[in-house]
Amino acid sequence: METLIYKKLDDNKVKCEMCNHFCVIKNKKSGICNVRENQQGILKSLVYDKIIAKNIDPIEKKPVFHLKPGSLSYSVATVGCNFKCLFCQNFNIAQMPLNNKHIPGFKMTPKEIVNQAVKENCKSISFTYTEPTIYFELALETAKLAKDKGLFNIFVTNGYMSSKALKKIAPFLDAANVDLKAFNEKFYKEQCKAKLEPVKENLKLMKSLKILVEITTLLIPGLNDDINEIKAMADFIAKSLGKKTPWHISRFYPCYKSSQINPTPVKTLKQAYKIGKDAGLRYVYTGNVAGLESENTFCHFCNKIIVKRYSYDVENFITKKGECPYCNTKVYGIF
Repeated sequence: METLIYKKLDDNKVKCEMCNHFCVIKNKKSGICNVRENQQGILKSLVYDKIIAKNIDPIEKKPVFHLKPGSLSYSVATVGCNFKCLFCQNFNIAQMPLNNKHIPGFKMTPKEIVNQAVKENCKSISFTYTEPTIYFELALETAKLAKDKGLFNIFVTNGYMSSKALKKIAPFLDAANVDLKAFNEKFYKEQCKAKLEPVKENLKLMKSLKILVEITTLLIPGLNDDINEIKAMADFIAKSLGKKTPWHISRFYPCYKSSQINPTPVKTLKQAYKIGKDAGLRYVYTGNVAGLESENTFCHFCNKIIVKRYSYDVENFITKKGECPYCNTKVYGIF
C-alpha cells in the first residue's frame, strides 16, 4: 500500500514524513523503521493489514488509567519500530525486520479488527506493542471505523511521529500513552537512536489537540534515574502539559541488550513518585511492581482512593459523571 505522508524527490528518491527521522530513502531501500520501502519512487507500507500480535488486554496494561478504568482494550501491532531502544521489552517483534528480511504476520483488515473488538466487548482499540506510527495507515483506517462503532482509540507510542501524522490521526485518537524515556539528549541518542525535543513538542501538540495524554517513564538504573533529571521531567510535565497529566513511573527489568543492568530499586520508584507529587502532579503512579499504594488513583482534592488497583484487578468508584464519589470533584479522564 502507498504510504500517506511522503514527498517524491529527484532520482527516484523519496522523503518519508511520517516521523521525525524524515528519512530520505533511495530506490529499493527502506527507512529506519524497515517497513516503509521505496519502490520505484513510490513509498510503500510493507505492514498494512499484516498483524503480528493481537490480544484482549486490560486497559491498565497499556498503561492507561484515565479512560474507562477496568475495561478491556483490543490490542494490535505489526512488526517494526522507528526507535532502536537497547532496553526494548518487545524487541522480538519491534526489531524483527532487522533480523528477518521478510515481513511476518497474518492478514487482518481494519474492519476485522473493529468487528473483533466489538465481539469481545472491548471498549477501545489500542495500537501498541510496537510503534503505531510505523503502521499508521492501518491504525488510521481502523480508528475511523472504530469511532463509527462507538469505540475509543489509543496510541501507545514513543511520541516521535511528525506533526503532520499527529494532526491527521487526532480527530480519531482519544488517548495516548507516550513514553517520555528520559530527559536528556544523550540518553535518546545512545539508547534509542533518536532525539528528545520532538517528543516534548509532540506532547504539547497532543494536549492542544485535546487528546487525553498519559506519560510513562521506565526508570533504568544509571541511565535516566538521576534525581535532578527526574525533577526536571516532573516540572516539564506540570508546567508544559498540566498538573492533571497522569505520569506512570515504571520499574525496569533486564532485557534485550540491557540484560546486564539490575532491576530498578523500589526505593527509586517511591522517590520519583514523591518528586512528581511535590511538583504538583495530581496523578502519579508506579508500575511493574504490584501491591504498592501508588497503583491507586486518589482524588486530588480529598485524597481518597477513587480507583483501587492491584496489578490488573480494578475497583472503580468514580461516578458516571466522572466525579469523586466522596466530594464530587471532577476527575481528569474519560469515564
